[in-house]
Amino acid sequence: MKLFKSFAALAAACLFATACTPDSTAVAVEPARPVAPEFTGIASWLNSPPLTREQLRGKVTLVEFWTYSCINCVHVIPHIKRWHANYRDKGLVVVGVHTPEYDDDKPLANVKAAVERFGITYAVAQDNDYATWNAYGNRFWPALYLIDREGRIVHRHYGEGGYDVTESKIRELLARAAP
Repeated sequence: MKLFKSFAALAAACLFATACTPDSTAVAVEPARPVAPEFTGIASWLNSPPLTREQLRGKVTLVEFWTYSCINCVHVIPHIKRWHANYRDKGLVVVGVHTPEYDDDKPLANVKAAVERFGITYAVAQDNDYATWNAYGNRFWPALYLIDREGRIVHRHYGEGGYDVTESKIRELLARAAP
């Protein structure tokens, strides 16, 4: 017990000394908001002509990295479709970046069949060479990147779940006035 009291006193003294140091400054730090990368190395676009970040400036954009052979990605699709249906007329643009996990995921015919099978109507970019995947520094399927009207990544989610948080962020971004 005596050791605990000594440790607690030492910790309190360190905290007090640090907080009272004339050179220490409390600064509110905004979370990093990196600029969203360009869509690069896209072999084909489905449901849309090719899109660029410049074309999407002023719009809220949801970029979804997926592959049709990933069961977790398949589970996320209904949520993405719902957001697309509910918010596209309010300024949300959804871009599904299909990045293959296996060689069978690469043929355009297979991706087209999957897009049709799942009833996907939002833009799908085929990223067979992982160029856009790597530009985002992505490592997961599925992965969602929410981009504000200024073109900055403001929210990320990897895997399934967190749908309420992502939708809340979508609503928040759409409610903000365009720049």
